[in-house]
Amino acid sequence: MQQEMVEKPLVSIITVNYNQSEVTRDLLVSLREIRYANVEIIVVDNDSPSDSPDWLKTDFPEITLLKSKENVGFAGGNNLGIRAAHGEFLLFINNDTEVEPGFIEPMVELFLKDNSIGMISPKIRFYHTPETIQYAGYTPMSPFTMRQNLIGYHEVDKGQYDEVKETFSVHGAAMMVPRRVIEKVGMMAEIFFLYYEEHDWSARIRNAGYKIYYQPHSLVMHKESISTGKESPLKVYYISRNRVVYARRNSSGLTLLINLIYLNMITIPKSGLKYILKGRFELLKAFLNGMFWNLRRHKGLYHNPKL
Repeated sequence: MQQEMVEKPLVSIITVNYNQSEVTRDLLVSLREIRYANVEIIVVDNDSPSDSPDWLKTDFPEITLLKSKENVGFAGGNNLGIRAAHGEFLLFINNDTEVEPGFIEPMVELFLKDNSIGMISPKIRFYHTPETIQYAGYTPMSPFTMRQNLIGYHEVDKGQYDEVKETFSVHGAAMMVPRRVIEKVGMMAEIFFLYYEEHDWSARIRNAGYKIYYQPHSLVMHKESISTGKESPLKVYYISRNRVVYARRNSSGLTLLINLIYLNMITIPKSGLKYILKGRFELLKAFLNGMFWNLRRHKGLYHNPKL
């Protein structure tokens, strides 16, 4: 066992908990079955208001439990984990996932073969329909609409996406990044709080000269949207808000101008009408609040925290 640990680089597994200790427990149970021996597991509690995570440390003494004094969002919570991590490779994984025993090795091996790779996401399937794909890579994001498509989304997995390949972006539910890349590029931008932060991080890492890969020989099962709801006001607010934040951070000149025109002239009327016709006025309010948030100046909009 000691020889095996010397040969394999340390992987820091980081997950963020918010009011979901029972869900996080299921992930930790599955992580006990992994075959990769040299790991540390860091659970960051994002100041859960009605769920104490302390019992997780009692039941899983092998983990490091960090307790934030405030809810700093997905990016901020993971950044707390980064600062505490010691691994050569850092794996960020949603607490509403469960993993296959051999899911770490293919990602680590791919990094060790090619130093130009800066991020890897595994294949992700839906936990409740386990043969159905959620993620097998991403198409490029449109520079004007700031939209992209999940490759393989809702397709039955018949092995049609089992080729290791370069992709445009990782999936935030499960992504591995080498420490050396984070030291060069910086950590996740905390201005996002929820959603789009992994796409922004992907863009920054790609712009630094690294490639992003999809590794289908690693598999993660995702319960999806347990914390924010399938179409909750919170989710609608941050997705609409951060779509524009992403554009502001990653576009410039004519491209940014066209993007902002599209978002204001097409997206706002189209989405607004959709919520009105559905009678979902709470979602309409969240959507408009998210879009109009970007009319104000915000300190730290372009800030990328360093490790």
